[in-house]
Amino acid sequence: MDSLTQITLGAAVGEVVLGKKAGNRAMLWGAIAGTFPDLDILANAVTDPISSLAYHRAFTHSIAFAIIVPLGLGMLVHRIYGGREGPLPQQKGAALLAGWLFFFATIYIGSSLMPLEMYGTGWIALAVSLAMVAFPLVIYLRELGRKTPTTNENPGWLSWAHLFFWAILTHPLLDACTTYGTQLFEPFSTLRVAWNVISVADPLYTAPFLICLILASRRMRGSRERARYNWSGILISTFYLLICTGIYSYAHSRMAATLEKDSIKAERYVIGPTILNSILWQGTAETADNFYTGQYSLLDQEPYFKLQEVPKNHSLVKDAMDDRDVSILRWFTDGYFSVEQVGDSLYRLNDMRYGQVDIPGKDRPQHIFYFVLKEVDGELRSVHVQQGPEDRQAIMGRLVDRIMGE
Repeated sequence: MDSLTQITLGAAVGEVVLGKKAGNRAMLWGAIAGTFPDLDILANAVTDPISSLAYHRAFTHSIAFAIIVPLGLGMLVHRIYGGREGPLPQQKGAALLAGWLFFFATIYIGSSLMPLEMYGTGWIALAVSLAMVAFPLVIYLRELGRKTPTTNENPGWLSWAHLFFWAILTHPLLDACTTYGTQLFEPFSTLRVAWNVISVADPLYTAPFLICLILASRRMRGSRERARYNWSGILISTFYLLICTGIYSYAHSRMAATLEKDSIKAERYVIGPTILNSILWQGTAETADNFYTGQYSLLDQEPYFKLQEVPKNHSLVKDAMDDRDVSILRWFTDGYFSVEQVGDSLYRLNDMRYGQVDIPGKDRPQHIFYFVLKEVDGELRSVHVQQGPEDRQAIMGRLVDRIMGE
């Protein structure tokens, strides 16, 4: 999900694990660790778009990452606060260097073992590991400038590692609830776990959680009131997630009913909530030659998806299916893609899982997520990745209309 949500979740988890001992430090480090998996976006700056697409929500979102990284991070944070446990050097500067080398080696090895054909794994590991060690460095510099001693304890490095394990692991588990999904089992499998029950950004999940966390942070360390506010945020967000799961089940049944009503014999179909809400749902069904895609709002007068037929046109790229970029895009879309020829040796591959939206003044529906492919040196390569609507204002306006059942 979005970064604010993951920061909130990480801070709340940190408070549960070490709040009584470390106070707001536990929230701070939980929030920091909760952002670590999303540092994979730095791949955008150091490698090609398709590699960065494959890398997002991959190794840094894996169970392996959540197990290995906390061991080094726990030792490093323990050392920054003056602790002497663990094998890192006693000098804080040397410990920071050793911590960075540990992060770099972990990310480089894990990324290199990923089954997909990635470019620039060394540069990715360098960028992500430097960003990771920057947080402990800033805290270390802050500690150097502290004028009054803290009353918070410095737990052992395994206690810190315990905090980081849960703060990092809950990040990809929450991401797995979204439509985008998460590669939990990298570097051993490219399986993308996507339960499709909540949008990648949903204020009804985040806002109450964040408010409760802020209230908790302002209460005395170890107090019942602090714990009550923190747990209230966790329970409210979890309850909302369960509501979304129930809505998903209902929307899933509406998609099945729609296909039966329209006499569409689908090989498979997928549904998921649209951005920022759990009322409007996107659905895509696949047949041998076509996709049927559309939306259903809980406020619609008729309890059915409004589907439009979209030809697959896979034959346009049949000779390029094994080209590196096309192969990764086939994996990324889980086969839910259509193709259009938009120029000489120029194609547009549309990710059908996210559907399309009718925009007033446009002669055709607008796809939310697509890739432009161009023939280069005898193979198709991606030259543009559109990860959001071109006309965001118009599309968001249309989505609001559809949410309201119009």
